[in-house]
Amino acid sequence: MFSKIFLERYADIMVWALNKTRKRAFGKGDLILLQYGSNATELAENIYERLLSLGAHIVQRATPTSRMERSFYEKADDKQLVFLPPGDTEFHSQINGKIFIYSPSDLTNLQNISPIKIGKFISSRKNIMDIVDERERKGAYGWTLCVFPTQAMSASAAISFNNYAKRVAEACFLNTTNPTQKWEEVFTAIHEIKAWLNSLRIKEVFLESKNCDLKITIGEGRRWLGVSGHNIPSFEIFTSPDYRFTEGRFLANLPSYKNGNLVKNLKITFSKGSLVTLDADVGAEFARKVTGLDNGAARVGEFSLTDKRFSPINRFMADTLFDENFGGNNGNCHIALGRSYLDTYSKPIKNLTKSRQRELGYNDSVIHWDIINTEKKTVKARLSSGKIIVIYEDGIFRC
Repeated sequence: MFSKIFLERYADIMVWALNKTRKRAFGKGDLILLQYGSNATELAENIYERLLSLGAHIVQRATPTSRMERSFYEKADDKQLVFLPPGDTEFHSQINGKIFIYSPSDLTNLQNISPIKIGKFISSRKNIMDIVDERERKGAYGWTLCVFPTQAMSASAAISFNNYAKRVAEACFLNTTNPTQKWEEVFTAIHEIKAWLNSLRIKEVFLESKNCDLKITIGEGRRWLGVSGHNIPSFEIFTSPDYRFTEGRFLANLPSYKNGNLVKNLKITFSKGSLVTLDADVGAEFARKVTGLDNGAARVGEFSLTDKRFSPINRFMADTLFDENFGGNNGNCHIALGRSYLDTYSKPIKNLTKSRQRELGYNDSVIHWDIINTEKKTVKARLSSGKIIVIYEDGIFRC
């Protein structure tokens, strides 16, 4: 597993990342939730010490074990399923930050559990999601997350545990003497690409590959984001488009682990903004149920591209955080089914009311499911002038 110095560097990165997610740096008096699995205790301990040094108030919570999670969905009655702990709403109304460390001991522990039941649980937490979203819009809240490698993850990725941990370290720059400086360099370089994309006044993008032919309408008042500190690692540049005009087909050629289920070779088509056909080699029925949880689950909430020049991730890692940042030979494009990112709004986010979100075609859902294509591709953009240009080819932004 990670050495003492790697754990210290990882903790430094996570505090750096959390500070990037909010205009005001975290410090004395801030209330921060530190949530982690038992596999990641050593990393959590290092992060805890650093947050204490900032003067923050820390609430630490353990995530349910894989067995607990399955037992919950097997045995919980309707009241238990939607139960919220006393004070949970009040707590999230005051929280300033969150660091989440994902370290699963089983990636398929919820096979044969009804997605409807999972969806009911998630829906019961939507009010909490809305509260923290509102706090984030006001600049009062920031969050970040990372992965701590486990045997289950390496087995699902079909590589040795030591090799898996090595690849996690490489992707997070733990093998460099000053990883936070390395992340600052990536942050600066990606900022330049975002500035270029935002200057183009793009109306539509057209994704073309062997198994994808997709038109995405960017929509009014949008901006491109990326490397904001919210995820470690992160190399993607993304926006949340106007879901109402999505057309065409998309293949997720990387497998996807979602809610304790595996989906392989997910093939979908859109017409007039909504999913109209869906199939998969593995997990098709689960995917159909997930995309039927609410109206927004069958619509696009995110469009993203990763430039291979920045990402050292070059193989399937059985984890969305890594797979959605795949570099390899061709980079990747991923879309998300479900919830939009409201911070892609280019104007003051306090003005993005619920009614304004609907007017602009921002998608709302209880899910956000990233699905990834790593084929060789070309992405063209139609500008507001009507001109069509290539913005992405062979895994590289053409700025």
